[in-house]
Amino acid sequence: MTTAFDEMRDGPLAQKTYAEIDAWLAETPLSRLLDKSAEAELLFRRLGITFAVYGEGGDPERLIPFDIIPRLIAASEWQALSAGLEQRVRALNAFLLDVYGEQKILKAGIIPSALVLENEAYQPHMVGFAPPGGIYTHISGIDMVRTGPDAFFVLEDNCRTPSGVSYMLENREAMLRLFPRLCTRHRLARIDRYPEHLLATLKSVAPERAGPDPNVVLLTPGSYNSAYYEHCFLADEMGIEVVEGADLFVDEQDLVFMRTTAGPKRVDVVYRRIDDDFLDPEVFRKDSLVGVPGIMRAYRAGNVTLANAPGAGIADDKAIYPFVPAMVKFYLGEEAKLANVPTLLCERDADRAEVLANLDKLVVKLAKGSGGYGMMIGPHADEAMRAEFARRIREKPADYIAQPTLALSTVPCVAADGIGPRHVDLRPFVLFGREGVTMVPGGLTRVALRSGSLVVNSSQGGGTKDTWVLEDGPDKPDLGALEDGPAEDAPAQKQEQA
Repeated sequence: MTTAFDEMRDGPLAQKTYAEIDAWLAETPLSRLLDKSAEAELLFRRLGITFAVYGEGGDPERLIPFDIIPRLIAASEWQALSAGLEQRVRALNAFLLDVYGEQKILKAGIIPSALVLENEAYQPHMVGFAPPGGIYTHISGIDMVRTGPDAFFVLEDNCRTPSGVSYMLENREAMLRLFPRLCTRHRLARIDRYPEHLLATLKSVAPERAGPDPNVVLLTPGSYNSAYYEHCFLADEMGIEVVEGADLFVDEQDLVFMRTTAGPKRVDVVYRRIDDDFLDPEVFRKDSLVGVPGIMRAYRAGNVTLANAPGAGIADDKAIYPFVPAMVKFYLGEEAKLANVPTLLCERDADRAEVLANLDKLVVKLAKGSGGYGMMIGPHADEAMRAEFARRIREKPADYIAQPTLALSTVPCVAADGIGPRHVDLRPFVLFGREGVTMVPGGLTRVALRSGSLVVNSSQGGGTKDTWVLEDGPDKPDLGALEDGPAEDAPAQKQEQA
């Protein structure tokens, strides 16, 4: 098996980037790190940073494990990544605007029409309608993996309702609290302005008649949703209301209002954290109890903006993913700066034959799957599982794609038996408004905490890390010993009050 790239040890930038972390780990006893890990868990539980996995009973008190050793990215590495991320999101947005409009890319034969128009994620209700500012993908989460010093790949695109940004922000707060001295020894690029950038992005796409201070709300399915903590956290950080479907109504003029104790209040922008299917029972699922009847009428009438736009999910589809580099070329006239993972589409006869002949070497995924479900990692699967996936592929080939098993990069993590390498990915969050593209440096690092595992999803036993993008500039001053003393209480109290 290919040896994984060690981000702390391998490559020309590793020694300089991780110098302080390396020294800190060498000087800090494992018992101290384990104590700090326990302190981090207590902190996250006090703040209520939990999620639910409904297939396992939906325990609302479950924590996403947090590893206290940060993952570091050099300034030059981030500069290259961020340029590629902006290019990719612009191309994805152009694709969405096109396939619900003139469909030039389909007519040119660059993407098979059936792959788009017959896809369940394609929303015919959006055909002929351009969202405000021509923007579908206001918030995108692009999953990245690394296999070498300069080898970064996009694993998948998330343009519907990408989640996880609250964990990125809370992870930084936890590190500042637990290891203030270690943090100050690095020139850390700031991420705390993300809620400010998000609110500015949402306000920028409000209907023109909304005026200089549009009313923005966050629409949640409710407290039983696995990301409900994040919904409340982001709304609180932005200073906006978090609402459920029953809190909104559409009047006879197709205007959207929020019910308040002072009477109805006009709503201009809805940051929706609810899937298309449940958004409006007049248009999508009629049995939806969490949506807002008539909100699509108000949207198409230009009276409210929905972010992200309905129908953006077609850009998430793993069968569409292989064509993103071609989108970049078609819409932007540029070569893609970020590479895709080579992908086989099982609905193609030749690709399917190759997949079936190499199930022991490939990762097989549901084209519409998420969260690590419906996936088989061939080298780690037994014969029975490979046989089962072969049967599924033969029965419904269009439902599956396959990719080579990448040796995802590793970073050090704390375990009960010592510090060891664990595989990671990275989800940067990209904001797109009328003023252009904005992103905070870094993103959410997800880590496969089980030794040898390649599955980083929290629903499948993964955890998270703080991601440090190091800014260029003069070295930080020597602040004395690396050992951090007892954590201060102020940051935690501030978060609990927020």
